[in-house]
Order: sequence, then C-alpha cells, then structure tokens
Amino acid sequence: MPAEPTPQELLGLYDRMCLVRFVEERVLELRKSEDIVGSVHLCNGQEAICVGTTQALDLPRDLVFPTYRGHGWGLSCGLPPEALFAELLGRATGVNGGRGGSAYHFAPQYGMYGENSIVGAGTVIASGAALAARYDGSGRITVAVIGDGAMNQGAVHEALNFASYQRLPVLFVVENNTWSELTPVAAMVHSDQLYKRASPYGIQAVRIDGNDVWNVLRTMRVAVERIRAGEGPVLIEAMTARIVGHYIGDPQAYRRPGELDDALSQEPLVRTRARLESLGVAAADLAERDERLRREVHAASERALAAPLADTDTVLEHLYA
Repeated sequence: MPAEPTPQELLGLYDRMCLVRFVEERVLELRKSEDIVGSVHLCNGQEAICVGTTQALDLPRDLVFPTYRGHGWGLSCGLPPEALFAELLGRATGVNGGRGGSAYHFAPQYGMYGENSIVGAGTVIASGAALAARYDGSGRITVAVIGDGAMNQGAVHEALNFASYQRLPVLFVVENNTWSELTPVAAMVHSDQLYKRASPYGIQAVRIDGNDVWNVLRTMRVAVERIRAGEGPVLIEAMTARIVGHYIGDPQAYRRPGELDDALSQEPLVRTRARLESLGVAAADLAERDERLRREVHAASERALAAPLADTDTVLEHLYA
C-alpha cells in the first residue's frame, strides 16, 4: 500500500469520517431535545480509527466488537444512519427494534457485534469468536475495540494471554484518547505507553497516530494480513483525542487550559481537509460535500423521528438470559 493516498482514496475516507461526525452531532441535538433518552457517549474526534480499521477488514465476514462509544463503529461497518437514529430514538424501525438504544445496539448483518458497557469485555468475547473461527472454516478475524482505561482490567489481560497462547486471529485496537473517563491515563499507570504491555504476552504491538486516517488504514492492513496468515494476534494503540465530553452533559472541568483547542486543531477532519487541499482539492468543493452530507444525515434523522415507537407489548421478545 503506497505511503501517500490519491485524492480520490482520501476523499472516500474523508466522506466516511464526516458521516460519523455529522451523525454524532445530530445525536447530540436529539439528546439535548430529549428525543433520545438515556446514556449516550459520542466519538467526535476519534473517527479516523473506526473508519481506517473497518476499511482494512472483510465485512461482514470479519467481526467487530466495539466499546459503548460505538456509534462510529456501527456506521463504519455499513450500518445505515436512519437505522441507527431509529434505534437511539426507540423506534420500531431501529436496527434492534428500539431495544438496544445507544449503549447496546448491534448489527451482525454488517459485522458489528454489539457494544458492551462492561469495560474491556469485548476482548474476551472477540477472543471466543476468534476461537470459533478456527473450526468453522470462515477464515475471519475478529476486532476487539477498547479504550485506554480498559487496559487496567484483569479480563483484558486474560484475553491477551489466551489469544496469544492460542494464536487466535484477533486484532486488539486501543483507542487511547488519554482520558480514562475523567482521569488522565498518566495519573493511573507507571508508563502510559500501553502498547508495550502486549510484549510479555508475545503479541506484536505498535502505537500509531490515530488521527491520521491513511496511516490507520495502512497499519491495519498490515496487521490484518499478518493475523489472517496465522501469525497470531496484534495490538494497535491508536493515539487520539475526543473533542466532546466523556458523556453528554460532561462539563469537562478536568481538562487543562488550552487542551481542547489543541485537540480541535489536530482532529481527523481538520487534518484530512488540509491534506486534501494540499493534493489539489478545492476548499469550496469540500464545503459543498460537507453540506450535502449534512442534509442527508438530517433527513435520515427526520425519517427516524417519524417512525412509530417500539411496541411495548413486545418488550420481552428477543431477550436471552
């Protein structure tokens, strides 16, 4: 894969990141208006990781297990915005009939196997799915997505050890936005270079710039090829920054002065726009693309709002215990 993208390749990635960003911005509006209720965690600023990773996969054969900050992962796997909006709005037309909401929606038909509010649990589930792949002939790999704070969970290290020992086809992706909820990573660990924790388990690992979508895609393709060749799991620590609060309503009083401004100047959409302009794409053309996509996202949300609410008489259906 070349070191530099063509303008068309980068435009495709840019459009996918914009879709995630514009959906999240509309979700914020709908949560503030209380059309969406309950806990909501947005991924604004982290779009390059989900877009770059999923573009390296063979979906829906490969399986993705994201965190509770998973709207962007679902969209990047191919989940239509209207189906996501409807799910968050509790509509019958939602991808899970309005039952999963923001924190628990899943879309297996697109290779997205559900968010998880148990921190780090996706690593264990993805390892189990990878073990099954050894016997079902699918040739798939699984992707476990966690945040930086999850690297302190015991179950995560059990999953890393098991995946390594079994040489399972798992890609572990650590979205390191430097904040474990409201606490800086550096205040919780001896070394904040989290990728180095994989080495004692015999897992190949690397830290990358997670705000450079082309770099993410190139790195993930190499990792996927290695894993699919039977060489065992890989861990990628992708450095990024969320440009919103940990949750909607988070006052973010913990941020140091100037931190958010720095993050906004380096976030994926800003950097990709600049790169596209350096490749000859006019700023006016990018603005036109943005506006067109924003209208499409808004229209999808309006269709979702117009859909019927989930039928409470069926609330006990599709539940397993």
